[in-house]
Amino acid sequence: MLFDLDGTLVDPAGAITGGIVASLEAHGLARPSEEGLRAMVGPPLATSLRSIGGVPGHLVDSVIAHYRDGYRSHGMAGSKPYPGVIGVVEALKADGHLVAVATQKPQGLARELLRVQGMDALFGSVHGSSDQERSPGPAGKTPIIAAALAAYEGGYDGAIMVGDRSHDISGAAANGLDCIPVTWGFGSAEEFTVAGATEPADSAEQLMELILTRVPREVGHGNL
Repeated sequence: MLFDLDGTLVDPAGAITGGIVASLEAHGLARPSEEGLRAMVGPPLATSLRSIGGVPGHLVDSVIAHYRDGYRSHGMAGSKPYPGVIGVVEALKADGHLVAVATQKPQGLARELLRVQGMDALFGSVHGSSDQERSPGPAGKTPIIAAALAAYEGGYDGAIMVGDRSHDISGAAANGLDCIPVTWGFGSAEEFTVAGATEPADSAEQLMELILTRVPREVGHGNL
């Protein structure tokens, strides 16, 4: 099982959107709309800052550095796991499934967040973008999911992606995987439909039920 991080496993509780606003304002830049801010959670930050925040290219690195300083100092600790998701991961692990994280958050930052939240021991591996990456290519989440699968070569039959945005769905499809979208994150029903998603999960309990309809317990052992 592959899980997205922000908006799927962990509720940023305003740490991401608030941090983006603070960084933009510190650079004398305008605050996006609330809808725009929500849309910035999930895709690579450099891409969102340019396309949604209207940040000039020469300021992107500085805005990101300011944002990450604040996120490390207080944003991580202010985040929290969504209700029931830890139980889902623990149940999958107990049943023999391999469980990993596939996120567009920089890999080092993702590991830090999981460590701060006491969730790092739950996952066999963590896959994200390069910590130095500023302008990811159009492939989006596809190569990150591919890297997660490659880490378990020969052992990921029936793997499923769980995420909250369209790039989780499209990245999974590009790797031949199904994706279960969750409604408690930053995506929308319309976004899921346009991306061609299957039935979404409205709660951790429903997520577990949907997972088990695709990967029954008796065949799940040793698989992602």
